[in-house]
Amino acid sequence: MKIVGLMSGTSYDGVDVVAAEFTADGETLTLRPLGHRGLDYDDGLRAQIAALLPPAATTIDAVCRLDNRLGEVFAEAAAVGVELAGGTADAVVSPGQTVFHWVEAGRVHGTLQLGAPARVAARVGVPVLSDLRSADVAAGGQGAPLVPAFDALLLGAGPDGGRDEQRPAGPRAALNLGGIANLTVVAPGAPVLGYDVGPANALLDAAARRLLDRPCDLDGARAAAGRVHPGLLELLLAEPYYAAAPPKSTGKELFHAGYLDGKLAALGEPVPADDVLATLVELTARTVADACDRHRVTEVVAAGGGVRNPTLLARLADLGAGRWRLRTSDELGVPAQAKEAYAFALLGWLSWHGLPGAIPSVTGARRAAVLGSWTPAGPARAATGTPPPRRLLIEP
Repeated sequence: MKIVGLMSGTSYDGVDVVAAEFTADGETLTLRPLGHRGLDYDDGLRAQIAALLPPAATTIDAVCRLDNRLGEVFAEAAAVGVELAGGTADAVVSPGQTVFHWVEAGRVHGTLQLGAPARVAARVGVPVLSDLRSADVAAGGQGAPLVPAFDALLLGAGPDGGRDEQRPAGPRAALNLGGIANLTVVAPGAPVLGYDVGPANALLDAAARRLLDRPCDLDGARAAAGRVHPGLLELLLAEPYYAAAPPKSTGKELFHAGYLDGKLAALGEPVPADDVLATLVELTARTVADACDRHRVTEVVAAGGGVRNPTLLARLADLGAGRWRLRTSDELGVPAQAKEAYAFALLGWLSWHGLPGAIPSVTGARRAAVLGSWTPAGPARAATGTPPPRRLLIEP
């Protein structure tokens, strides 16, 4: 099967597009990457998303407009993916843009992703899988993270997808540094673990917009020029979320610009912009390293937009020195910038074959759920031999 995978994360800066070919041989599934592309959102769309996200108030009119606007963008992205696949694909996975993750007292009651999958299906003419999180939520799970299904298969095969048997002993971890940092831990003979650790780019990008009038701190340069502010770091580390036991998930409904504003206000003293950014890098590095140490991992395979921040990666490497090795997923044949999109393509393959894509030991669900809702595409299939009805009779 050739499957196109899309991914737009909590940073809402664009959509990652991949095409993958899957071949199954018994219990082994081979993924052949066919290419990946990143499509940036324009400033207007980013502003439209930001205006709708919590804690901002919104209207159903705004939700409908954004749903269809995103559908158009994802449709264009899917068409690019079909080109990457060589002009034909069997399915598209379009998980949508998460705009709300309803969490109360550590339990997820619902989740909402926008992206009008019918527009995607109409554009590319193949079935589209969307709304991947709801089935797990309905089964009592967090609906996130979902990438551990990919991580468990990849890390369980060996450091290089089974080609290199010199795997490190002990548990291994996959780290995604998107808007939120999430971790998957794979250990021999133990259930797979996975959860959202805390913010990665979410607060860093919010600070860059607030303090630098830029979308991000490019290459972590301003953070590298600053110094960690002990008082601000202490306030940030006091967040109760970090102490909560998994399964757990979070997003910008908690870690948003207003959250950072509140912490800076509570500090009661001005902090230079570079020092704020340096402190936020330390926050992410510290919380991730603490999680890795807690699970006694021997290796951390990092992916996501955060790997482009050398300041953050260097700090993570320092904190893990002597205990765990840090590398990127590129070394395993999975482009770090596109790993999540490839993971969603895999979830599409699983769903197509009626196989669950969520892991209960990760999400806390009562059972493993087959993920997503399929939107059909293409002309009516007259090949079934069933003629279209011309009247309806009601039998008493």
